[in-house]
Amino acid sequence: MKYLLFITFGIFICQTVMAQNNIKAIIKDEKTNEPLIGVTVFLKGTQNGTTSDEKGFAELKNIPNGKETIIFQSVGYKKKEIDISFPQDTIINILLETSSSELDEVKIVASTRSSRNIKNIPTRIETISGDELNEKAVMQPGNIKMLLTESTGIQTQQTSQVSASASIRIQGLDGKYTQLLQDGFPLYSGFAGGLSILQIPPLNLKRAEVIKGSTSTLYGGGAIAGLINLITKEPTINREISFLTNTNQTSALDLSGFYSERYKKTGLTVFASSNFQKAYDANKDGFSDIPKFDRYTINPKFFYYPNDKTTFSAGINAGFEKRKGGDLQVINNKADATHTFFETNITNRFSTQTKFEKTFANKNILTLKNSIGYFNRKIDRATYNFEGKQIATFSEVNYLIPNEKSEWNLGANVVSDNFNQVNSVPNKLVYSNAVFGFFAQNNLKISDKFIVESGLRFDYSSRKNLFVLPRLSLLYKINEKLTSRFGGGLGYKAPTIFSEEAEELAFQNIMPLDFSKITAEKSYGLNADINYKTTIFENISLSFNQMFFYTKINNPIILNQISNSTFLFINANGNIDTKGFETNLKLRYDEIALYVGYTYIDANRNFNGNSTINPLTSRHRLYTSLMYELENKLKIAYELFYTGKQQLNNREKVRDYWVMGVSGEYKLNKYISAFANFENFLDKRQSRWESMYSGTIQNPQFREVYTPTDGIIINGGFKINM
Repeated sequence: MKYLLFITFGIFICQTVMAQNNIKAIIKDEKTNEPLIGVTVFLKGTQNGTTSDEKGFAELKNIPNGKETIIFQSVGYKKKEIDISFPQDTIINILLETSSSELDEVKIVASTRSSRNIKNIPTRIETISGDELNEKAVMQPGNIKMLLTESTGIQTQQTSQVSASASIRIQGLDGKYTQLLQDGFPLYSGFAGGLSILQIPPLNLKRAEVIKGSTSTLYGGGAIAGLINLITKEPTINREISFLTNTNQTSALDLSGFYSERYKKTGLTVFASSNFQKAYDANKDGFSDIPKFDRYTINPKFFYYPNDKTTFSAGINAGFEKRKGGDLQVINNKADATHTFFETNITNRFSTQTKFEKTFANKNILTLKNSIGYFNRKIDRATYNFEGKQIATFSEVNYLIPNEKSEWNLGANVVSDNFNQVNSVPNKLVYSNAVFGFFAQNNLKISDKFIVESGLRFDYSSRKNLFVLPRLSLLYKINEKLTSRFGGGLGYKAPTIFSEEAEELAFQNIMPLDFSKITAEKSYGLNADINYKTTIFENISLSFNQMFFYTKINNPIILNQISNSTFLFINANGNIDTKGFETNLKLRYDEIALYVGYTYIDANRNFNGNSTINPLTSRHRLYTSLMYELENKLKIAYELFYTGKQQLNNREKVRDYWVMGVSGEYKLNKYISAFANFENFLDKRQSRWESMYSGTIQNPQFREVYTPTDGIIINGGFKINM
């Protein structure tokens, strides 16, 4: 009997052992086909799990016979579940799809012109792509203002009550210190800056790359606060056709279309949009809170691939807009002796972008770029008109030498900017400048854990000014989950007549620049961050980033009032400094994602021995987003946005406010989806707390804008993707 028990027990053990299976998998990025390290692989409903190695290989053991669910999960990627019947002994290939988050895994980072993964670049880069980009596109399909407003550390500051012009602020610094690029081309600077973010629809965007802090080594003057590079889609073998239509209760209509396809040796992308808006008066005071406008945009781009190592592209960007705000009776062609106030902006934009890229046998890459831009803008008021034409050019040669240990980036560029006031008036605003620059940047992998990025740029201007701009960034990989970055550099901003103050005045009564008395603004900045990514409780991905920053601008150029009706740009006696931190947290569980971003900014003007808060800069800003996705069919997002108390230019302190919104998108079938958005449904707007103007209807004096002015926005429409 004893032997029989031993035999029975032995047979049971053998059967149990034989019933335990292993699964082997190679896990890669769906788009780049690169192996993914640190992917969590586990048997659903158990604690049995493992992680992938540096080759993307993972082996999960002790799996029972029968049909089981295996889960693959990694921070920055969508969770994947597959059902497998065991036993089986083949090696399976798993492709993971990226999900939108800060510091996404992007193979080629356009803004740093590097061939390395974003995780191996010491410069801190944020990317807005995927679900997040699509979410913002349906919230505000006509422009990218929403895309930037709801990003940590970025503020869009409205500079005109009736025309709604706005500029971008990064970390509390005025918009003139941020460079806005498209595919690396500076298309939206200078005279176009006040309306730029309102005239860029997002449908053809692949992603947006944001670098905060000085990036002057690669991009020269003007990138003191940072840069935003809008990356457009390129043609692929799979044809893409997209249409979007949107409308809202304020009588807006947005129509956009995008086509992309690569043929054998050629490719083509075409983006076109029409955006219409009737004047809208949210507070019923007789003046527009949203101006009337008609805008048309067309952007065709041709690609030629003579071989698999060479690409040539040429594109045209054209835009036409008429924007009119002010007294609603005037806008509706019912002006009389009492109702006379209006402001009209008529803009015409043409620009060309050409690019040649050649990869050699040794993997070195030569890139040639050129763009020529023409921008005409006419501002009309009842008693004043202003018209100017700006011609800007950009040419660059860049040579990338990528090696395993050390990567060199060498280049030179020429940038010119010519502005001429067209209408005949005394003291015409005429401005021109040209800069020749040479830069060298090195990315050195000292060890698997320590990478150093150093750069040096020399800029020589047509006014015989030499600027030397060094920059240094460090990346330390503490372990697979924890990394830290530290960097800093010098920057400068050449004198121009374009600023938020000039926009608010519509360039009226501003004296020409006196270059014998005004000099360039110079800056230095530092930033540091720590980034942590992990998976907790086996199925919750967590990403945390804490960043600190400091920037100081010496002798900043400000607009000084020298008489009751005359203004002059001068160098302030002192500096502007901004310091603070950003905190970003993202959690993802199955199809639920929570994002929390907090920014603390202490920005001050230190002029003539006195220190004051930089106007229209909130110390505290909080952004929270909760998103739920059901089986790739339904997406619902809730957003909560807080802006703390601010100070106006007259040093008046104004209140804080909260904004909430809900958006949803439902996929009707394979090609068509419907979306709806309820923005600012609590109706938080400045006119609920105070009058937006003083004086008379004929000559209103408008308050500075520090909150939303348009109130509740309810929009919806359809997207078609084929």
